[in-house]
Amino acid sequence: MEQNTNEGYDSTKKKMDNAADNFEREAKNTANDLKEGWNQVSSGEENKKLIAGVLAIVIGSLGIHKFILGYTKEGIIQIIITVVTCGIGSIIGLIEGIIYLTKSDEEFYQTYQVGRKPWF
Repeated sequence: MEQNTNEGYDSTKKKMDNAADNFEREAKNTANDLKEGWNQVSSGEENKKLIAGVLAIVIGSLGIHKFILGYTKEGIIQIIITVVTCGIGSIIGLIEGIIYLTKSDEEFYQTYQVGRKPWF
């Protein structure tokens, strides 16, 4: 009778070990998938549409949206235009912000980050 009890214990232990091994394998696969997905998102194809669009609308006169997109020279020009025109040049930032936010993510990325189109 004692041997019969041990056989039940052994079979249950094997089932638990198999379940634990399967769970561990699935967890590792899921972790690898998430890791690969994270790497793809941040592999240089970062889309700055939302931050550039909002900054252009809110404080476009300072040209911050240009600096965010990597257009240093154009950012400085935007500041100079705003100062010389006593703030009227900030309309450029407002218009650009609206244009940025109305484009699709892919179109924005291709136009302003890959194509490097600095104005409108």
